[in-house]
Amino acid sequence: MKLVKFIFLLIFIVFFGCSSKTDAVLETEEILEVQKEESETPEAIANTAVEEYGQLRVDGKNMVDEDGDPVQLRGMSLFWSQWMGEFYTKETVKWLKEDWNINIIRASMGVEDDGGYLTNAVTEKAKVFEVIDAAIEEGIYVLVDWHSHHAEDYVEEAKSFFAEVAEKYGEYPNIIYETYNEPLDVSWEAVLKPYHEAVVAEIRKYDSNNIVVCGTRNWSQGVSEVIGNKLADSNIMYTLHYYASTHKEELRNAAQTALDNDVPLFVTEYGVTEYTGDGVIDIASVEEWWAFLDANAISWCNWSVADKEENSAALKPGSSGLGGWSISEITQSGQMVREEMKEKN
Repeated sequence: MKLVKFIFLLIFIVFFGCSSKTDAVLETEEILEVQKEESETPEAIANTAVEEYGQLRVDGKNMVDEDGDPVQLRGMSLFWSQWMGEFYTKETVKWLKEDWNINIIRASMGVEDDGGYLTNAVTEKAKVFEVIDAAIEEGIYVLVDWHSHHAEDYVEEAKSFFAEVAEKYGEYPNIIYETYNEPLDVSWEAVLKPYHEAVVAEIRKYDSNNIVVCGTRNWSQGVSEVIGNKLADSNIMYTLHYYASTHKEELRNAAQTALDNDVPLFVTEYGVTEYTGDGVIDIASVEEWWAFLDANAISWCNWSVADKEENSAALKPGSSGLGGWSISEITQSGQMVREEMKEKN
């Protein structure tokens, strides 16, 4: 309509040979100014995490977005895929994004334990792939976790799995690989670093862009051991796990030492409880940890989306695997973490 009005006024001006700024000319100039302002109006603010941050990468001790600005993601970790597979659904991912405000979801592929990848690969992969597909559809990031305590015993299986994931999804900026959940008391130099190097090399055959997060010694707490002994790949982060009622200042100090030496950390799993996943919730320690993570822009996933009868579970027994949970169905842990994400994400 503005264009028609503009053409009409232009014809009027030319036809009558106006030589001064008549009312018609002034109105024409006003229309042009409006059109200029409209053309300069910035695009709508991005409404998904991936639209906002784009391709993530590592820069020094930070994860940064495509503009080089530090990024802190906050989200939830699903429980072992073979034991809480009912929550590996697109509905759960969608609900967590819309109602809990997550911007990352962690899919925890069970490996050597009963019913895991080693004995049931097709079924377990299908669960993880559904979560990845849902994350891509919802515009959030997804951490693809090889959820094992003995991954060094299954190097070829890990390489095969991550090669398949990278080939299938490596073109998407949503993907973050987690090659080993929680190693036990094994050497970083002799065991863990060579394991990660082998798996990362397989990923890089198909995906040269997305971040890989590597588990550290002693339940992913030995982050200071990585100092001066990082993988050669520049797009690598290192795993820090904690449970707030058990792990406190000593572990934070170790993490700070690692950060001070440019070791980029990602808390791919933490709980507000004791290390068992149960026990008391130390609210003061939870707040201290969140403050530390915020101060250092460290991303995190909370353990866990499950309705197991333990205090680290976000949901009460009997909760649906399709989302839609009322507050009365969410545990104390779940409510605390949900509120944190709704406030800060």
